[in-house]
Amino acid sequence: MAKILVADDEQLIRRLIGDCLSKEGHTVLEAEDGAEALEIFKNNPDISLALLDIMMPEVDGWQVCRKIRETSGIPIILVSARSQDFDQIMGFESGADDYVTKPFSLVVLMRRIDSLLQRGS
Repeated sequence: MAKILVADDEQLIRRLIGDCLSKEGHTVLEAEDGAEALEIFKNNPDISLALLDIMMPEVDGWQVCRKIRETSGIPIILVSARSQDFDQIMGFESGADDYVTKPFSLVVLMRRIDSLLQRGS
């Protein structure tokens, strides 16, 4: 299965998403801030997908997305409580493939992840 980066400053969110992904056979790498997410990405060139919260300490999700896009075309999903059109447009302009607003359905998020992984393979 895939190696997936989950970056969110909320441990509960990381754990919920990580548990669901692990149950589906994926390997999950967790980061609690944007700087850690970039470090994990740099050290794991085989990451297949990144799930990034926008509002993270150190480096926000938009910046993390842009940095990943400099070297990789992996699918990126931004997850945020920010639901304004501007925020979503910023996400897509940063290079995201999808944008999910909190609160979200874990079942729907897992299907979105599956869909992006299938497209990339």
